[in-house]
Amino acid sequence: MRRKIVAGNWKMNLDWDAANALFQSLKTIQNEQVEVIVFPSSLYLAAFSSGNNHSLKVGAQNAYPKNSGAYTGEIAFSQLKSIGVSHVLIGHSERRDYFSESNAFLKEKVDACLENGITPVFCCGESLPVREKNEETAFVTRQIEESLFHLSADEFKKCIIAYEPIWAIGTGLTATSEQAEQMHRDIRQYIAGKYGNETAEHISILYGGSCNEKNASELFSCPNVDGGLVGGASLKADSFTQIINAF
Repeated sequence: MRRKIVAGNWKMNLDWDAANALFQSLKTIQNEQVEVIVFPSSLYLAAFSSGNNHSLKVGAQNAYPKNSGAYTGEIAFSQLKSIGVSHVLIGHSERRDYFSESNAFLKEKVDACLENGITPVFCCGESLPVREKNEETAFVTRQIEESLFHLSADEFKKCIIAYEPIWAIGTGLTATSEQAEQMHRDIRQYIAGKYGNETAEHISILYGGSCNEKNASELFSCPNVDGGLVGGASLKADSFTQIINAF
């Protein structure tokens, strides 16, 4: 059975007091059916990833694909590994848009991530103009192919995919459960075409477009939706807890 996963991307939000209070609250959640990952600011990673007296996984929002060197302001995957970070977001639409991260560059990140024993959460998704031209599946599968399809089947199985329709991020718009299921099914079928059904059925595919406590249950009921990559709703303990318990 595929892992059920709910991940919270805090983005550039919360000062230390607010972030720590939220983290301490989430540590009390007990749901053995769901793997919970939080992606706080890099400032808080060392504090949150130390110790093992809770079931929360701690991930980084970004990293650079070199292990060391003159890359001012960057953080290496090897450095994240050294403090116990378990996951890294790769290819989030905001990184692609604001920082011009290409599929080729994201491929380097995926390789560095796996080389350091960290789980990549690979984000993919289309803009509204792409969807309006009915090109969303071709666009999304090309992102996956160009950044992930060089991997062996065993390496690919270590990845998580997050489908995030760009037109639904931070807009209040949400893909219908039918739209989400269709894209997740298309992604899984595309993976099966490359790696076979066994690998495709192993991969967890998360939905990441304005997932919240009001729509999570319907989205998570879709056969090919294995959880959510949550933005704004992950900043409130009550809302995030409701999403976790939506399975």
